[in-house]
Amino acid sequence: MRLARTALLAAAGAACLLASAAAAGEWRPFSATWTLAGTRTTLPTEGARPAAVVHVSGSLVTTKGDVIGRGFYGEVIGFDDGGTLLVGRAVFTDERGDKVFATLRAQPLGTGRTATGTITGGTGRWAGLEGDFTFSWTFVVEAEGDELHALSVNVEGRARKGTPAPPRTPSTASAEPPK
Repeated sequence: MRLARTALLAAAGAACLLASAAAAGEWRPFSATWTLAGTRTTLPTEGARPAAVVHVSGSLVTTKGDVIGRGFYGEVIGFDDGGTLLVGRAVFTDERGDKVFATLRAQPLGTGRTATGTITGGTGRWAGLEGDFTFSWTFVVEAEGDELHALSVNVEGRARKGTPAPPRTPSTASAEPPK
């Protein structure tokens, strides 16, 4: 549980940095540290590595940029195919409960491996946020059972406030139930 909380806080910090760095459509750079903890559930494959579902959370703490001293609580769910790909989704929540959403794409999880993230929007004050970031894992430790701990001290990215997407509304094209 501590690993998941740490990971979530790290992810949240990164999101906060990204969101605050993006004002009035101007791209703004940021740097952060991301600490994650959680679980990894594996499934054997025909290859040397198992496939895995990763669920981690922790803090993302801004080290350079417009939001020094701020952070987010982040949560990530990812899929490692046991070969060459790890993909996932992240949500970063600030102290007000506003959220930043991101997609992740990475090399299989491991120390020194790299990843990229794309900020795809948000809620509340982060609505319309867009950006991207990269990082590599300073260390990844697999503890007892399925426990996982990870740290990245080199999160680097940019963000800006774009135009918020219009709210989704249910389709009213047909009043008849499907046959």
